[in-house]
Amino acid sequence: MKRTLSIGATVAVLLALFAGLSLAADTMGGNARKGKYLYRKNCRSCHGVDASDLSPASKTQAEWKKLYEGMDKLPCRAKWPAEMTAEDAKDTFSYLYDYAKDSPSPAKCS
Repeated sequence: MKRTLSIGATVAVLLALFAGLSLAADTMGGNARKGKYLYRKNCRSCHGVDASDLSPASKTQAEWKKLYEGMDKLPCRAKWPAEMTAEDAKDTFSYLYDYAKDSPSPAKCS
């Protein structure tokens, strides 16, 4: 009986670990906290002060992922600050993805 519980607990821990790794892969390893700062600094200047047309909750996680997979084709890409690095883009994506409308914690305000 104890052995069955131990095996079950091990399987549960492994499943939780793989789920966490999957989520980390979806956000490309970016820093959502830094991404929120970058979003406010760089994205709002073009997309409005209240960002009514662009906020984390304006898209689902799948929509953000698809958008960032074609990041070089974004209409606003040419207007991004020259100093915005690939790491900054990953951080911004992580913020948008983590607070998407279908995420566990959708953004209420940006």
